[in-house]
Amino acid sequence: MTGPCDRVSQREGERTTPRVEKVGDVWHVRSAEVARQVLRERDATTQAGFTAESMKGRMTDTPILFMDGEAHRQQRAKVARYFAPKVVSTRYSELITQRVDALVDAMVAADTVQLDHVTLRLSVDVAAQVIGLTNSDTDAMANRLEKFFDQPPFDLAEPGLGRSRFESLRAVLTGNLPVLVFYLRDVRPAIRARKAERREDVISHLIDEGYSDMGIVMECITYGAAGMVTTREFISMATLHFLRNDALRERFVVAGEAERLAMLGEVLRLEPVVGHLYRRAQRAIEVTDGDVTHVIHEGALIDLSLRRTNADERIVGEQPDALCPGRELPRGYSEEMISFGDGAHKCPGNALALRETDLFLTRLFSHKVALVREPRLEWDEIVAGYALRDFEITVS
Repeated sequence: MTGPCDRVSQREGERTTPRVEKVGDVWHVRSAEVARQVLRERDATTQAGFTAESMKGRMTDTPILFMDGEAHRQQRAKVARYFAPKVVSTRYSELITQRVDALVDAMVAADTVQLDHVTLRLSVDVAAQVIGLTNSDTDAMANRLEKFFDQPPFDLAEPGLGRSRFESLRAVLTGNLPVLVFYLRDVRPAIRARKAERREDVISHLIDEGYSDMGIVMECITYGAAGMVTTREFISMATLHFLRNDALRERFVVAGEAERLAMLGEVLRLEPVVGHLYRRAQRAIEVTDGDVTHVIHEGALIDLSLRRTNADERIVGEQPDALCPGRELPRGYSEEMISFGDGAHKCPGNALALRETDLFLTRLFSHKVALVREPRLEWDEIVAGYALRDFEITVS
């Protein structure tokens, strides 16, 4: 432990209290207990994050991230076979290991490397196999996806996302042009190949479901954000914490798989890549926080602050903003707390993200690794999360 607060992803001006509060038409939830009640209340809320509400109605085929209710449950059941822990272990471990070995060998051969470039290549390579985006150059595809997520800031509680006309125009241009290029260069070749011959991947499934080409594009962006962008940041953040803490890194190197995954879960609890989840109440929801009851009114926007729910001292214990593997958590809570979400919209790729990170760090720390330059912390508005850039290390 390096101090009373080890968290890197602290955003200036982000409130930490009270546990639940209503400001205007927005309910801000910082209690883990209440957050889980909201996410698990069946058909009581709809997706409001990731600009979902401004996008609904514009698409013929609704992406799974924007679905709710029975349609969402059916689609989740159909794609579960691509992300189940056993499938990840048997189908993708060899692929991940091969890519990790090649990348780490290249890092050893280089003088100084920029880790955020390496983690992007790894996460894109693995996610591309699961999704089916294997008929184009993955490095170029990674750059195209990065451009899509370079969006101006917005406020979900405001009409028009609180953007000026110029910002709205910029969002259209910076969003639509990369999507078009992504379709032409990456998605369309993959669709053509799978129409000729189906494979065991998401695009083949979507073709069988009758999705249009643009519907498949939007799903690829959805899975791309989860499998590529967020996994990249998690691997980088875990590496940073282990490089800052020699004792933690040494423990990770000698630990068994279960303990390593628990340690990574604690990193993810402290540093959730997606910092906020947003839901829209479709009916009144009664929630309890200890002995206090709140009634969230129909139509309210609910902001679940994961950086705070994951640091709920009632659940995680003392020093909630410190990195402390081995915390004793109440029954029903896992090490990463709500970092992967909860309920119907819980991230299906959690097992894949953890295995990628575990295999990469295990291989990386079999070498001598030194931090050359602390990364720059940036913020991604679409996923309400952080980004680590210009992260330089040496591997010898």
